[in-house]
Amino acid sequence: MTLLTMCVEFFLTGLFAIGGGLATLPFLTQMSIRHPEWFTQEMLVNMVAVSESTPGPLGVNMATYVGYTVAGIPGAVLATFSLVLPSIIIILIIARVLENYRKSELINTTFSVLRPVVTGLIAAAAYSILTMVLLPTATGTFSWLNLAILAVLFALTQIKPTKNLHPILYVVAGAVLGIALKLN
Repeated sequence: MTLLTMCVEFFLTGLFAIGGGLATLPFLTQMSIRHPEWFTQEMLVNMVAVSESTPGPLGVNMATYVGYTVAGIPGAVLATFSLVLPSIIIILIIARVLENYRKSELINTTFSVLRPVVTGLIAAAAYSILTMVLLPTATGTFSWLNLAILAVLFALTQIKPTKNLHPILYVVAGAVLGIALKLN
């Protein structure tokens, strides 16, 4: 029954999380509340960090991780398939419809309205992650260290000498910094 519930949860996430990986965050956050035995919000924040530094979209990486922790390799395959199945179905339907209505004003208007909706979902997800990073403890204590790291990283990605560095360098530097801070 747990496997079926997990497949339904990820199918619904894949069905309604329009906009890709980060758009799945609100759904994954709610899933962590409904099923803390699968993963916690803290694990979600860690998974976001790992997913953003590895190939593949966040939702797929998270589905694979949760599926594996719940039911091993079969669970990982089923959860991942459940997440991407709605996209496959929808894309096949849209491709067929768009072929016939490519120049339709209604279709073009619909897509122009979907863009800000998806942007709002991503902004909400970013706010959620930002809150979890800056208020990392159960008591809600603000983390000045995390804010400083965030500010430095943002500044480094905006100034000319470091702006075009590969993101993996920032990820590696963050991992080294995290290890160094943990050892102190």
